[in-house]
Amino acid sequence: MKKILTIFGVIILAILLVLIRAFEDALFYDPLLLFFEMDYKSMPLPAMDTFALQTGIALRFLLNTIISLAILWLVFRDREIIKLSLILYSFLFAILFMVFSFIIFSLEQPSGHFILFYVRRFLIQPLFLLVLFPAFYFQKYRTR
Repeated sequence: MKKILTIFGVIILAILLVLIRAFEDALFYDPLLLFFEMDYKSMPLPAMDTFALQTGIALRFLLNTIISLAILWLVFRDREIIKLSLILYSFLFAILFMVFSFIIFSLEQPSGHFILFYVRRFLIQPLFLLVLFPAFYFQKYRTR
C-alpha cells in the first residue's frame, strides 16, 4: 500500500511539473517565450521588464525545485539526499541566475541569443531532476 501511495504521489507531482510548463504563459512574465519561437538568431531582444522577468524565472525555478525535492523525498526518503539536492539546486541557481542576468543586461549581439536560450532553459525546466534522480537511484541501489 505504501508503494502505491508513493507512486501516486510521484505521479501527482509530475503532473504539477507538467502543469507549470503548460500554463507558463499565464503564470509567469516571460517575453522570451515568444521570442525563442521566432527566428531569434537574427533579431534583437524584445523590450522587457527585466525585474519582472528575473522574478518570474526565479519563481519558476523555486516551484520546480520544491516539486523536484518532493519527488526525490517520496522516492528515496533520505534526508541526506534532500540536503545534497538542496545544496546542488542552490548552487546551480546562483551560478545560472548570475549568468542569465549578465547576459540579459549586457547582450548586444544576436549571436549570444543561443547562450541565453540554454541558460534560461536550465532555469525554467526541471532538468536537474533528470540528472539527480538516476544518479541517486544508482548510488543507493548499487551499494546494496
